[in-house]
Amino acid sequence: MPFKKLHPEIQEKLASFEIETPTPLQRKSIPVIKSGANVYCTAPKDAGKTTTLILTTLHTLKFEAVGNAPRAVVLVENKEKALELYDAFLEYTRHTPVRVYVGHEHLHVDVQKSEIFMGIDILISTPKSMNKLFLMNGVPVSQLKIFSVDDAEFLVQQSAYKALMSITQSIKKCQYVLYSEKIDPKLKRFEAYFMEYSKKVTV
Repeated sequence: MPFKKLHPEIQEKLASFEIETPTPLQRKSIPVIKSGANVYCTAPKDAGKTTTLILTTLHTLKFEAVGNAPRAVVLVENKEKALELYDAFLEYTRHTPVRVYVGHEHLHVDVQKSEIFMGIDILISTPKSMNKLFLMNGVPVSQLKIFSVDDAEFLVQQSAYKALMSITQSIKKCQYVLYSEKIDPKLKRFEAYFMEYSKKVTV
């Protein structure tokens, strides 16, 4: 039962939302992600991919605020998805010390940079916005533990693909988890770069 082995505060939150039973994806993927491996999580729409991402991110960070540099990064396709995921994270992190920050290309990069330096735990952003921050040294990555991509199909777009490749070259050591409905050949190519020795979880 994957929920039983998650951080106690996560279990409390799930109980308050009356979520007792993991989806088939959560049952299969949570133990694999917790092991620290790079993972491709493939499942149909509404299989619980985004909730899995939130639960495993918070578990990895032990539901606490540490230092100033982000320890988790989540990449999404656009501003709308970024704000949607931010709200979903807040359902779990409200009234806790965990600091979630959302960035996108409609927010000036200097504003993002200064706000990130004030201290965050989880950074949600778009490829273009995050790449710009990385090029400006606007995101310290020395503490990064987990890098997830929600609905990763958008990475087949050339601009998003290139931005992610550029971002990952700046990161020395980190766990990567890609969530998608299917693994496009272009996503499989990441195995030769940052997704080495990756495991695949499919439902």
